[in-house]
Amino acid sequence: MNSRFSRLLLFIPVVTGLCFFTGCANITAPTGGKKDTTPPRLTALEPQDSLLNVKTKRIELNFDEYITLSDAIKEVALSPILSIQPIVTSNNKHVVVKIVDSLLEENTTYRLSFGNAIKDLHEGNAFAGYTYTFSTGAYFDSLELRGSVISAATGLPDSTGVVVVLYSVKDNDSAVVRRKPKYVTKANAKGEFVFKGLPGRSFRIYGLKDPNGNLIYDGALGGEMIAFNEVPVLPGDTAMKPLRLRMFTEMADTAAKNTDSVRKVTDSLAKESGLKKKGRDNSKNDVSYSVNLDTTTVAKRTYDITRPINLSFNRPTELNKTKITISYDSSGVTVTPGISIVTDSLNPLIVHVSPEVQGRMHWREDRVYTLRLAKGFAKDTAGKDLMPARYTFRTWEEEDYGKIPVHLPVKYLNAHYVLMVTTDRDTVYQKPVTDTVVKLSRLRPGRYTIRVIADKNDNGKWDTGDLFAKVQPEEVIPYPEDVKLKAGWENIIDFEQKPKPVMSPKGKALQGK
Repeated sequence: MNSRFSRLLLFIPVVTGLCFFTGCANITAPTGGKKDTTPPRLTALEPQDSLLNVKTKRIELNFDEYITLSDAIKEVALSPILSIQPIVTSNNKHVVVKIVDSLLEENTTYRLSFGNAIKDLHEGNAFAGYTYTFSTGAYFDSLELRGSVISAATGLPDSTGVVVVLYSVKDNDSAVVRRKPKYVTKANAKGEFVFKGLPGRSFRIYGLKDPNGNLIYDGALGGEMIAFNEVPVLPGDTAMKPLRLRMFTEMADTAAKNTDSVRKVTDSLAKESGLKKKGRDNSKNDVSYSVNLDTTTVAKRTYDITRPINLSFNRPTELNKTKITISYDSSGVTVTPGISIVTDSLNPLIVHVSPEVQGRMHWREDRVYTLRLAKGFAKDTAGKDLMPARYTFRTWEEEDYGKIPVHLPVKYLNAHYVLMVTTDRDTVYQKPVTDTVVKLSRLRPGRYTIRVIADKNDNGKWDTGDLFAKVQPEEVIPYPEDVKLKAGWENIIDFEQKPKPVMSPKGKALQGK
């Protein structure tokens, strides 16, 4: 045997033994290092950017790595808008944009923005903020138009899903509901917007809250909002007042209401009142009801005395009001005051019940009340009695509520203004301003919004606008921030100044704003 081969055979067991006792290294793939956060880099462009006197129909972009397109239909936009939008495709490291050049207008500057459509293939880093520009004339349009968008109902910025659009002044008022605009831009988080590279001619301007993204106003029934300026606007006009668009929802055409609208309102309010959860009988065939009372323990104050008791039914019923009573305990004596029983004006399936003194709702603080629904208090359409019941509960007292004195400037006094105070769910105060100090008491703990309405028609409420009648919504002047109120606290509001510290009922400062 060859001596070299013999030595090799002797060496193999030795290596095998070493691997057995010490373990041999496993072969693994490289770990890869840091994550790639660099966006794709543009390496070539054909034709080049910023050309004059051209009608570009094909643009090719080349990158230094493999890329992909993400939501190109929304992200890639040509301005002014064409009736046929550009076609955008990608392959490996290339992006190609095709434009119907026959639709391009003479002496017009076009800007093709890519948004966040182009991303690297593996990490999704976006090639963001790039805009390609060319002109079919001998110069580039360079004028700007700036402004802001607010919610007309609140007077505050409301930029979610809002776009601002421009139409030629030659277009009639109906263009916004018939076809797409010439120019479009998005409002930022502060409601501010800017158009760049506009020509020196007038436009009609609108704001749109456009859920379906078709850039056409589909009306209130389409869940959309609109804003408009009464007169055409001219880009670069420094003499023009700051442009402010007030977004509003138009009143829906009453003729367009469908036959089940009442049913929808009824179902919504019944669900809100907890009927499905708290009703005594929720079967499909029987009449059931619920009561908005917490009767877990009378030791705890659970009922807000600023509101009536609500009896919510799932079907029409016939009430016998003499079988419904409210009483309270006073030093061991049961007192039965007068009672008010009124059907809700919007929902006939809800009945409001409350104690009454001299024609007004009158609860006593921190008292144990009992609501009795005696046998025969209600019958269904078949004449069957609903189940009787008794509810015992305790009412809130003064320290369970908060106070908000609102100090208003003299300019709002007796000048067609309305003070409006709301929560997330309700309007707690809405009356014409007749004094410079409005004291709001017995307010539930929570967050409150304060506004002043310029009530032009003196009807005591805010009125929305009408696009084609060229009627703007009534102006709303907001207090700049929500007011947070806790039980037993008083928050003094000076409507045109910074909030003052929250005060206790004794006047001691509890917390700064």
